[in-house]
Formats: sequence, structure tokens, C-alpha cells
Amino acid sequence: MNETELILAIESSCDETSVAVIENGEKILSNIVASQIKSHKRFGGVVPEVASRHHVEQITICIEEALNEANVTAKDLRAVAVTYGPGLVGALLIGLSAAKAFAWANGLPLLPINHMAGHIYAARLVEPLEFPLMALLVSGGHTELVYMKENGSFEIIGETRDDAAGEAYDKVGRVLGLNYPSGKEIDELAHQGSDTYNFPRAMMKEDNFDFSFSGLKSAFINLTHNAEQRGEVLDHNNLAASFQASVIDVLVAKTIRACKTYPVKQLIVAGGVAANQGLREKMSSTIESEVPEVKLIVPPLRLCGDNAAMIGAAAHVELQKHHFAGMSLNANPSLAFQHI
Repeated sequence: MNETELILAIESSCDETSVAVIENGEKILSNIVASQIKSHKRFGGVVPEVASRHHVEQITICIEEALNEANVTAKDLRAVAVTYGPGLVGALLIGLSAAKAFAWANGLPLLPINHMAGHIYAARLVEPLEFPLMALLVSGGHTELVYMKENGSFEIIGETRDDAAGEAYDKVGRVLGLNYPSGKEIDELAHQGSDTYNFPRAMMKEDNFDFSFSGLKSAFINLTHNAEQRGEVLDHNNLAASFQASVIDVLVAKTIRACKTYPVKQLIVAGGVAANQGLREKMSSTIESEVPEVKLIVPPLRLCGDNAAMIGAAAHVELQKHHFAGMSLNANPSLAFQHI
């Protein structure tokens, strides 16, 4: 069956309104992203009410743009896919409402997609996935190691006990007086400094695949506050480098151990923090020296953040399995994968 499968995908889980048209789960015909960073910057974080309002303003414009850019009409589509969790409930509901309305008006089936599955499937837009595989998901709200035996099967083997890696970056960025979101700036500063402060590497030696970043965050805040009280000026480049080295060392060590413990062919690093240059460099060199038989796939920068193309890639699998949703589909802000 060589018929082209086109899916319209909608993503609105946080502060990006995005709509894409994806062909056969692997080719991007369009991927429109309306970012809200400027609106949230002055608050130093995402304000849910502001995010929802922006989604309302942008969603229909994004749908039209995605169809125009892909040069398709509703008649060419096979299904409509939408993120239904995890995320901000108000933001998710806007995308869900738009997806349901579009699907109903055009007689198309509705596919419910897990936002985190989307991040993993962003890798499928780079190259075909080979199972079993391991995925390190690192974003603002999540840090978890997910083992996949086959398409559509997600098992958490390790996760953060407290802060996600991205959360730690944003909190440290605030202490350093950087703009929100501060991950990119910390990464840039880190490349100009060195690890002189030697922050703790939490749970690095423990016999599990879990993470913890709240101790690191506290150590960072305490160090800077104490210096401030003594009128001491700390080197921001070295602070950033020390913080980043601590996060990356733990992420890489645990992920490599997971790849040695489970029989995997590929390792996917996905989510917003996957855009981090330091993480990409260290993971790449360590995989090469420790588990050279495992193929590392990191999506390009534009597919690391929230976008609808990744939702369309994940939707291809759900469509093949006929995992359709009814019009009663609701948002599930705390949707999660199962634990092993």
C-alpha cells in the first residue's frame, strides 16, 4: 500500500501553539510554531492564563498556515492528531477543542497523542527507529529514561525524584539574572568557563536509573547567596560551567548505564534540554567510547522544543494501531508512561 498518509497535528501543551502536516510519519510538509516567549519573559516563567489566551488567538491562524504551506486541503488528510497531555490544562484544552472541531467538521478520525511520546518520535523525522531503544527525555517538566521494546511501547526505567533538569536550569538562570528561558544562555556561558566549583553529582553511584536535581539547585543558590553576603564576586562563566557539568555528568552516566543494562540498538535524546550543546557533545563522545554499537539520535534544534511535527510523527503509529478517540476526549495534564 503506497498511498500517502497525511496527518494534521496540533500541539498546545504549554507556551507554543503549533500545527503541522506530516507525511507517512516521517516527512514534514509544514510545521508552524507560534512562540509566546516574549509574553512570558517579563514574568520569568510561563503564566498559564496568558498561555491559554495566546493559544486561542493563534490556533486557527496556525491551522490555516500549516495547510497552506503543505499545499493540502482537509480532503487530503487521513486524520487529526492532538496532544492531550501532559501539560497545562487550559493550554491543552484549546488545542483539543480546535482538533475536535476540525475533525468533526471534516469527517476525520481523532488521534490522542502523549506529548512525551511526541518528543521521542521527533527522532523518527531524522531517521527510522530501530527497536529495542532507549530514550532520555529531558525537558522543563520531565527528566526520564524510557525503554521502548517496540513502536508505541513506553516503559519508564528511571526518572527525577524532584526537579526536572530544565526546571533546575530555569531556577539557576533566575539566580544569575538571565532571561527566561535561560537554558541556552547557561550553555553559552558554560562553554566559556570551567568546572571550578565542583557541585554535587546526586545519585550518580546509586544502583538505579533515577535522577535528582534539587540538591544541586540548593548548592548553587547557597554558594551564590553566601558570596553575595560576603561581597564576593563569583565568575558567572565558571558558575554556569560547574552547574552544567554536574547536570550533564549525571544524565550521561545514568543513560550510558541504562544502555549497557538493556539490549538497545539506538539512544534517542529528546526534549527541550536536548538542544543543549554541552549535553550533545558529552553524550556523543561517551557513547562512542563506552557503547559504540548503540546509535545516538538527537533531533535538530527546531524539533527539540515543543512542536506539532513530533506529534504527527507519533500519530503515525497510533493511526496504524487504530487508537482513535471520541469527541469526549479530555485533557490529561498529568498523563504519564508506565513504570517498569
